[in-house]
Amino acid sequence: MDTDEGRKLIRVVQTCSACPSQWDAWTVGGQYLYLRYRHGLGCVEWHTGPEVEADTAESWNGGLSGLLVEWDDGTGGGDISLEDFLAVAGLELAPGASVS
Repeated sequence: MDTDEGRKLIRVVQTCSACPSQWDAWTVGGQYLYLRYRHGLGCVEWHTGPEVEADTAESWNGGLSGLLVEWDDGTGGGDISLEDFLAVAGLELAPGASVS
């Protein structure tokens, strides 16, 4: 995944607003990312698409999924704004990005 294209999001859809805060996102290069924050733990995973079962060994071991970044902010918190999540994860919205 190209570093610039892999870090700029063109479409973000919030799928849960709190406990956990999570979003489906697509980079400008078309890569699907799963963004999640729960108990102060944040992670960005890449998958072939939102329909991939993220927890299956086949997905991870078969190279269909992977971890882009994760962190523990030590707060134990359950919700985070998209802006704060992107800043910590090193991601950004592309100009004209769709956010819903």
